[in-house]
Order: sequence, then C-alpha cells, then structure tokens
Amino acid sequence: MIEIDGHAGGGQLLRTALALSLCTGEPFAMDGIRGKRERPGLLRQHLTAVEAARDIGGATVEGALPGSMALRFTPGGIRGGDHRWTIGTAGSTTLVLQTVLPALWMHGVAASLAIEGGTHNPQAPSADFIADAFLPVMAKMGLEASFALDSHGFYPAGGGCIRLDLHTSSRPAALDLSTRGEIVEKHARAIVSAIPSKIGERELIVAKARLGLVEGEASLHAVHGAVGPGNALSIRFRAEHGTAVFTGFGEKRVTAEAVAERACAQARAWLDAGVVADTYLADQLLLPMALAGGGSFTTLTPSDHARSNAALIEKFLPVEFEFRDDGRGRWTVAVSR
Repeated sequence: MIEIDGHAGGGQLLRTALALSLCTGEPFAMDGIRGKRERPGLLRQHLTAVEAARDIGGATVEGALPGSMALRFTPGGIRGGDHRWTIGTAGSTTLVLQTVLPALWMHGVAASLAIEGGTHNPQAPSADFIADAFLPVMAKMGLEASFALDSHGFYPAGGGCIRLDLHTSSRPAALDLSTRGEIVEKHARAIVSAIPSKIGERELIVAKARLGLVEGEASLHAVHGAVGPGNALSIRFRAEHGTAVFTGFGEKRVTAEAVAERACAQARAWLDAGVVADTYLADQLLLPMALAGGGSFTTLTPSDHARSNAALIEKFLPVEFEFRDDGRGRWTVAVSR
C-alpha cells in the first residue's frame, strides 16, 4: 500500500491519488488530508470524488466522512456504464470528472457520466476549459468522448450539470506539444445569470481593449434557469497546436473591470511566452502523459501544485518528470520512462 502525506497539498493531491490507484490497481493510504487548509479534511466535493472513484473502481474505502483527514482506498475492477453523482454544493463537477476519466480511458471502458454541482467555480477548471482546451488535447492522445454542459452552476449556489459520454478508446498515446503555432481564433464571452447584462458588457469592453478583439470576437451570453446568480468571463485563444482558455469570475465587491483585467493578464502572459499550455492546462496534462509513458509540452513557470502532482505520479508509475527552464518565462515539461 502506497503511503501519502496529505499535508503536501490540497484536494488535487487526493484526486490524483484516486485516479492513479484506479489506473494501476495499487491501494493507497493518505493521512493529513488538506492538513494546511483553513478547513482541513474532506469536504463535500472531495467526498463526491471519493464516491465516484469507489463506484468506478469497485473499491473498498475507509475514512470517507466529512472532515476526515485519513483515507484508505483499495480498488477492485473498473466499471463502465451509466453513473450520476450529485455534489450538493457548488463544488467542482469538472474535478470529479477528472478523477475518474483517466482510469476509464486507460482500461478501455465505455461509460456515460453525469455530475451535478458547480460548473464555473473560481477554484477549478470551468466547463468551458474542459470542452475547449482539455478534451481536444486528450482527443489527440486517443480519447473518444463527447462532452455537454447541460446547465450552468455558479458559486455559491451550484446546481449545474455536465455530461461526458466516453466511448471505448485506445490507451493514451505519447504527444509532443512543443510548438504552439499561429493563433487562428480568439474570442471573449461574458456569461451572466440573474444579474444585469451591463456587468458582462463592461467586462467585454476591457477584453476588447486589452486583447485587440474586433467585431465578432466578443459575445454576451445570458443564462436562463440557473439555480443562482453568477458571472464568468471566458477568453479563448485557439492556436494551430492547442487551445487556451482563461476565466475570470465575478464576485462581490470586485468590479467587472477588475475581473476582466485579471483574466486578460493571464491571457497576455501566455501569448507573450509563446507556449502551448497555460498554467492550468499544464497541471491537467501531467497524468495523461505519464499514463502514455512519454510526452512533453511547453508552458509557463510550473506551479508548486504541478510539481507536487508530478512527485505523486512518480510514486505510482515508472516515469520521471523533467522541468526545464528555457528562459524568458518559458518552460518545457517532459515525461519519460
């Protein structure tokens, strides 16, 4: 059984451990889960990820209780079919998806997954990121799947739903993403739910000015029927060899202009560095490339989050990660056996 110190990271460390355990069949024990967080231990969204991993993997689980800081997870066989999980809060649906997707893919199991909760959460990849940035890269690695955002779920109300239909796919194949190529499409979309449209319009004014967007490269989308109010600015740049999505989230006492400025600053840093993967996509590429046994990509300065994830992956899989500083804010991350 692999022993893991949960103090070394947050919920992502747990989700990565669950995914790796399902992929390899190796049980693990994690203590000190989210030990350095203001609210340590398992929260509702983490418990849903554990529940999903248990269902997909026919696993035996000990310690899956609210606030628990210790978990024992022993996987069985991978199960496809229809699954539906409800977080019950605005906790991230996309992070639950990414907990179970690698194992289903690696084991060639078809499944239909529906997850209810938050779809646009400041602490997680948005549904737009999954659809436009993450899944297209996975398709290049061999994943065959279709994704849908059934309904939006904003923080703090949640109530959204995403669906993924996964077809029987070949195992992940190695991929080199060293060159971004030319930008072929750019677009900013302001999403508003139960708040004045003017907020989204103000965000788009900033995005147009900061990113040089022209007519047809910006749009306003009013959501109807969401459980609660919310706002997100989603900026998408599609290049020849990859797509980047940057998201700003509206929050109380923060102006629309400030929300847009933050998202535009992230986009500009990525544009100026000339890399393929932004910081968030870089985090998501580590596990699939490790499962493929090889691959590389260029990115911005790797986060501590990415480095701790890489170290955990090396505990489960016979691979090594290299983080190379190429200078001027550009890095190369490579994985090999």
